[in-house]
Amino acid sequence: MEIVLTLVFSSVLLVFMIYPAMKIVEFVETKIEISDRIYDISTVVLTIVLSLITGALLYYL
Repeated sequence: MEIVLTLVFSSVLLVFMIYPAMKIVEFVETKIEISDRIYDISTVVLTIVLSLITGALLYYL
């Protein structure tokens, strides 16, 4: 049940975590030259990771 609630919180946060993920990837892009494909993939992966972390924090705090 804990996993289900964490995933429910995370699914709502997916929309809100797009902006921080884009900003983090843009910051990394200023330090390292990355292609557009890697930019897109890293933005999606980072959005999912950030929403899972925030969803878990919301459940356990």
